[in-house]
Amino acid sequence: MATIFETNFEDIKLFRRGKVRDVYDLDDKLLFVASDRISAFDVIMNEAIPKKGEILTEISQFWFEKTKHILPNHFISSDIADYPEICKKYEAELTKRSMLVEKSKPILLECVVRGYVAGSGWKEYKKQGTICGVQLPAGLLEYQKLSEPIFTPSTKAEVGHDENINFAEACSIVGKEIAEKVRDYSLKLYNFAYEYLYKRGIILADTKFEFGLNNDDEIILIDEALTPDSSRFWLLDDYSVGKAQMNFDKQVLRDYLESTNWNKKAPAPELPVEIIQKTLEKYKFALKAICG
Repeated sequence: MATIFETNFEDIKLFRRGKVRDVYDLDDKLLFVASDRISAFDVIMNEAIPKKGEILTEISQFWFEKTKHILPNHFISSDIADYPEICKKYEAELTKRSMLVEKSKPILLECVVRGYVAGSGWKEYKKQGTICGVQLPAGLLEYQKLSEPIFTPSTKAEVGHDENINFAEACSIVGKEIAEKVRDYSLKLYNFAYEYLYKRGIILADTKFEFGLNNDDEIILIDEALTPDSSRFWLLDDYSVGKAQMNFDKQVLRDYLESTNWNKKAPAPELPVEIIQKTLEKYKFALKAICG
């Protein structure tokens, strides 16, 4: 069984512990530390994916740099030399898996963009002809590309399941102006990343973004960006409508869990070593394919 990497910096205030990231409060900044934990269906698995936190950090940093022409983001540095002095004694634990980031006020939406009919979207479409309440043309096939990407927000839950909502509900949570802005930013980010990855033989089927407000009340991109944890990636050369795709995200884990009798509630079932290793290989492939 792979050991879960956990942080416990007794002299740095823990701000929050998420499904994957441990966030520490550095007064005017935050320290993001990506663990090797992995979740599926909003439940944290008992086993870890070794080095996963390092891979997520490198991919997120890559995209923060690539997308800052679209909007600013919270990334400051991943170089320990730039961190406050109190952090430097933890260099071994922080190297490669941490980021110093700007503090912001999170906008309480998961901003999901879908470009293809897949996953839970396909299940809903088969029943109702919609994805997250968005009406779609009849006759679409599984894994088919949509005529244009759709914005399908959800609630943001620290514990338990996020709930899909429609755009009107998103407006009621964060206000119409903010909802419209994060929708537009989400679509711009998706389209930019889609074109970038497509040229490199990768299909970005769907992804989610998170946003916050900085000290000037400007919207910035926060959390992570376009990683295997937050995105569905397929291999372009293998792509074909109606058949299972060659993916390199955590779909291998989801597929295994779907094959069991698990009710998708904690506690999660034990993961075989083979599934842990296959998931790790997918993350390694994603890192190489995206970052080169």
